[in-house]
Amino acid sequence: IVFGLYWIWSSALPALVILDRVQIWPETQLLPPPDDAAAYAALEVSPIGEAPAPTEPEAEDDGDAPAAEAGSGASPLPGPSGDSDLDGIVSALSNRVTLADLGLALLLIGVTILVSRNLPGLLEFLLLRRLPLNSAGRYATSTMLRYLIVMIGMGMAFGAIGIGWSQVQWLAAALTFGLAFGLQEIFANFVSGLIILFEQPIRLGDSVTIGAVSGRVSKIRIRATTITDWDRKELIIPNKAIVTGEVINWSLTDTTLRITVDVGVAYGSNTELARNLLLEIARKHPNVLDDPAPAAHFAAFGASTLDYKLKVFVPSPEYVWEVRHQLLTRIDEVYREHGIEIAFPQQDLHLRSIDAAALRELAPRAGDPPPPASD
Repeated sequence: IVFGLYWIWSSALPALVILDRVQIWPETQLLPPPDDAAAYAALEVSPIGEAPAPTEPEAEDDGDAPAAEAGSGASPLPGPSGDSDLDGIVSALSNRVTLADLGLALLLIGVTILVSRNLPGLLEFLLLRRLPLNSAGRYATSTMLRYLIVMIGMGMAFGAIGIGWSQVQWLAAALTFGLAFGLQEIFANFVSGLIILFEQPIRLGDSVTIGAVSGRVSKIRIRATTITDWDRKELIIPNKAIVTGEVINWSLTDTTLRITVDVGVAYGSNTELARNLLLEIARKHPNVLDDPAPAAHFAAFGASTLDYKLKVFVPSPEYVWEVRHQLLTRIDEVYREHGIEIAFPQQDLHLRSIDAAALRELAPRAGDPPPPASD
């Protein structure tokens, strides 16, 4: 498409040279043609950021002043003596910003945005997938490449309008004080984002718990990380909180996770049968791993139950709730078939004394004769 557009508009491109004559800095004016050295010699030249030097009023021509000799080398343009008119023109143009310079800078910014959005993805599709990198490593590489493209593109855009390091040194000094005071949190998040991308304590797609927030990592950016919780809400957490705080990564090196199911049976139940049934249920479940093998233990004598713990392992965190539900449902069915009661808390109430009037109220309901009146 680009080459096609160039072929169509190639005949009109020379007309864009006029944009290089439209000066927008230090003042707006139309510059003379580049081959007019005398006209450029009459222009005052001042570096970007400095006001033009004041001009002195011309002396009145009374006919007595001698005319300047041609070829004497005198020129109002800055530079060493003896410079040619062409050098003066180049010096003048180097300190001015034209509409062509601004257009080039905008074009570079547009190309930078386009390349930063598409090149990392294209590189991942063509190259990174062939390298021994996991998805998190590919994401970190493409993200750092995107930041590098943006930095290079912005540097070229500023250079196109004549803004170099010498013009932004004061800005760097101001940023130093800003980082020390108001921007320190933002800078800390920026550095923490780089640490996360390189060290990878969390990766894209990991199941994590950060403070009271649990969910899956959906985005890792230079300032903050996005966690999508189990209710599909997106929580934005500053990177500094991840690097300096306590983080539980459920799938950092091994996605295998253990589930513990508590079961309480009634007193008097067959304890060995209750345990064997738990193991049989766990071994037959399709999403329960054989290695590590399931385990069932008679844990304690509870207040109202004989307490058992069934411990099984599942391949990844997304199986936890579904496997737990299916195990509990199957345990209830199998225990009913074998006459094992799943107990619930019970309490015995013993009445040691009661008011006679209350007994008379209760007696007709129970069908018993009222007790004799007390003396």
